Amino acid sequence: MNTLTRTLFEQTINVASELLHFRQPADAVLSAFFRAHRCGPRERAFIAEAGYALLRRKRSLAAWIGPDATVKQLVLAALVRHCGVSQRMLEAALSKRDADWLSELKAKPEPALTLAEQTDLPDWLIERLSALMPEAELQALARTLNQPAPLDLRVNAQKTNRAAVLAQLAEEGLAATACPYAPEGIRLAGKPFLAKHPLFLDGSIEVQDEGSQLLGHLLAPKRGEMVVDFCAGAGGKTLLLGALMRSTGRLYALDVSEKRLAKLKPRLARSGLSNVHPMVIAHENDTHVKRLAGKCDRVLVDAPCSGLGTLRRNPDLKWRQTPQSVAELAVKQAAILAAAAKLLKPGGRLVYATCSLLPEENAQIVDAFLAAHPAYARRRASDVLAAQGIALDLPGDDLQLLPQVHGTDGFYAAVLERQA
Repeated sequence: MNTLTRTLFEQTINVASELLHFRQPADAVLSAFFRAHRCGPRERAFIAEAGYALLRRKRSLAAWIGPDATVKQLVLAALVRHCGVSQRMLEAALSKRDADWLSELKAKPEPALTLAEQTDLPDWLIERLSALMPEAELQALARTLNQPAPLDLRVNAQKTNRAAVLAQLAEEGLAATACPYAPEGIRLAGKPFLAKHPLFLDGSIEVQDEGSQLLGHLLAPKRGEMVVDFCAGAGGKTLLLGALMRSTGRLYALDVSEKRLAKLKPRLARSGLSNVHPMVIAHENDTHVKRLAGKCDRVLVDAPCSGLGTLRRNPDLKWRQTPQSVAELAVKQAAILAAAAKLLKPGGRLVYATCSLLPEENAQIVDAFLAAHPAYARRRASDVLAAQGIALDLPGDDLQLLPQVHGTDGFYAAVLERQA
């Protein structure tokens, strides 16, 4: 975009103002705005990029501007510092007063920043992460979390294979490579629009982060088994599990949200799977859940969590979550794990997973569960993956994926088995 119009600038400020209220997830704010306002694809991309840059860098931008930073000033600072917008491109959109202010800002010396301001993270989260890793590693993590995530795809092995998809994408001039760990994973260099792509429409590919794909391989369901995706949501992992089962056996997709599960329906139709049974439940101790007690071979618990491992995609979460919300989630996570574990038959496997970076949502939940349930034991995640030809060197028993190390979202997973 060579020049910015005043209308587009004002729209960007309006969206930013709504984003900074943190009443809704950022993607919901943007979707609602684009439904209400006619914008072309380039304008949408510009507004979204500016909004996400502001959410990612809000803290360091505010430190640069000063304590009385307005939304307009934050937007201008984000555009020139993080969106590659020059002052010349802004000429048509700015009043003389705003242009003068921006010139003065750019001439200001860099302020001395605290660690939280340098990393663009809230104080409470810096405290938690500082207890887990040295400062250099924390800085590397924050740098990665403040970058947009790449676009990962999962190839549906029911329909095609990775080599064929890579060849087709290359023919179309789309730069793509095989993901380093997930056997069905493909990483795209850019962010092409895929919703109308033939491979997407016929169910050959799905958008899914590589880390999310690895959770399915930790569960490693087999043909003919009874499997439960306990917190299925929109069903991304459900579809992977169904493909790993070669559309045999029974796969229950459970969730408390009918709205989230409804999003699985068109994806399921495209996938070609016939073994998936979506089921809305009222809570983790619903009668539907109790009927499955002791009958299941595998259970995946992708527990509701703070989502702090997904800040590349959802930067608003670092400002929307609090120590109190994390503590409330931990109570819910423990209850869900205890309820889901009852579904396993002796010898069965459960994978407990989150997209959080915090031990209180991860290992501490699993440790407390195992202490109270001696019939269950932990298995080393790297051994489970190695048995499927996936080489991933992990320092402990559990899976801990970090964006700056593995190129995925931040994921945690523990593999538990009920003793035979």
